[in-house]
Amino acid sequence: MKKLAVIYHSAHGHTEHIARQICEGAQATANTEVHLLKAEDLTQAPEHLLQFDGYIFGSPTYFGGVSGPFKCFMDATGPLWRAQRLKGRLAAAFTVSSLPAGDKQSTLLSLFVFCMQHGMLWVGNPILPEQHAGVPYDEAANRLGSWSGLMAQSSHSAPADAFAPGDIRTARLFGRNVSEALHRLACAA
Repeated sequence: MKKLAVIYHSAHGHTEHIARQICEGAQATANTEVHLLKAEDLTQAPEHLLQFDGYIFGSPTYFGGVSGPFKCFMDATGPLWRAQRLKGRLAAAFTVSSLPAGDKQSTLLSLFVFCMQHGMLWVGNPILPEQHAGVPYDEAANRLGSWSGLMAQSSHSAPADAFAPGDIRTARLFGRNVSEALHRLACAA
């Protein structure tokens, strides 16, 4: 049994909705225990991360980076970094913003650097954009064309579950891919 944590911050519910879709996809892989955790709940006890084999980190994109509460969580992992306690664990990330670009790439890069400093092993997003195969844009998996991690878009004032069907499908495929990678890594060890 492999344990995967989906750790996120969500101010308006959009990032949480995508986190839940990622969990659903990850749970489709046999022998995977998936936990949905709020970043702000781990800030006071980051050592809880040690019980997991892999992580999928998620934050909304605010002004080109992670949200304040997510950054506080990242900073709280300093003692784990000093001892390299997360080294060799699997990591991936996702972000949500209200615009198609919205500087989401810089948020994913921030999460990538955080994981690299901890010595984690990064899993990107291998899903090919389906609109190139004739799938309507809103229904296409990876319609926003991100390979470094998952990107999703929902209008700021929209309900928390108001996403294009393609973004929901991408989140589930992304979760499954990370979960499968976690098991492949375990087989290679």
